[in-house]
Amino acid sequence: MRKIYLDHAATSPIHPEVAERMMKTMIDSFGNPSSIHSFGRDARRLLDESRRSLANTIGAKPGEIIFTSGGTEADNLAIIGSVLANNKSGKHIITTQVEHHAVLHACKYLQKQGYEVTYLPVDEQGFVSLEDIKKHVTEQTVLVSVMFGNNEVGTIQPIREIGNYLKGYPTLFHTDAVQAYGMEPINVNELGVDLLTVSAHKINGPKGVGFLYARAGIKLQPALYGGEQELKRRAGTENVAGISGFSHAAELTLATKEQKSEQYLAFKKEMMRIFEENHIQFSLNGSIDGLPHVLNLFFPETHIESLLVNLDLAGIAASSGSACTAGSVDPSHVLVAMFGKESDRILSSIRFSFGLGITMNDIQYAAHEIVKVIKRVTA
Repeated sequence: MRKIYLDHAATSPIHPEVAERMMKTMIDSFGNPSSIHSFGRDARRLLDESRRSLANTIGAKPGEIIFTSGGTEADNLAIIGSVLANNKSGKHIITTQVEHHAVLHACKYLQKQGYEVTYLPVDEQGFVSLEDIKKHVTEQTVLVSVMFGNNEVGTIQPIREIGNYLKGYPTLFHTDAVQAYGMEPINVNELGVDLLTVSAHKINGPKGVGFLYARAGIKLQPALYGGEQELKRRAGTENVAGISGFSHAAELTLATKEQKSEQYLAFKKEMMRIFEENHIQFSLNGSIDGLPHVLNLFFPETHIESLLVNLDLAGIAASSGSACTAGSVDPSHVLVAMFGKESDRILSSIRFSFGLGITMNDIQYAAHEIVKVIKRVTA
């Protein structure tokens, strides 16, 4: 049976060149980068080169990059770490209802510690209103956290506009750029962000590696205690092989960013053309102009669980949204925020996401298989 993986927003296959780089690093540069002997210095050199390379991809300084175990840890360090370290600046946080759970649950934790959190609504395309942010920011707002590009529907938020507005306040600005990195142009200085999170496994790098950009001078309370790695901001021996692979994955994905954007938009349009040609009823969740690799569609009179099981049996891997809530019968919090908890969309929508190795032929084959599945489950 032919199998097509259309769930790259959940995780992406590692690029063969990245795997080779990591294997070479594990064999040749196995030293602890904190050791002063030649083996340690060799590992430290690779670590420093990777930090410089990744910093350059977002217009940051090397010392502003903190390596983490992935996006979740980076989000937690950005939110909990910055808020607790700057608790004299205020007790108010602003975020949105459509953030990744790594952000939402970190905010819930801070609520239990006595902080006030405002969860801003979004419109039916998933956009947060800049006017809403202006309305709720006060001198007590210590942090604003707004996702760059949504992992479920692909909506790209007005990060630059929010950053420009917040320059007038002593408020820290964080954005979760896990899905946008490698797809959208990112320069932390132009965007006006103070904290930004990225994960390697979304860009054909290894799982278990990410980074937090923290603007120079920003205080963070560490989540881990032990050694003095990462300039005392994140204890623990660095994953040198993973970080080296991360750096190489970033080089590879950014070198083809424009080409991929065009290709993935063409994939979206071809899938929807085939659905229309076969008289399949569907509606787009979000905007066609969102993240190029994410396509979230509502299929009336279907059910998520039935669709996903039947698609899997047909060899098509897709998702109902966030991989971190896979297997849950709870409705997508993103679609609930966009359409309300009574909407049919929250139980009849599927996310398709594209990436390395997918061809137009794969898309056409998958779309025709999806047509068969939808006709069968709605018969």
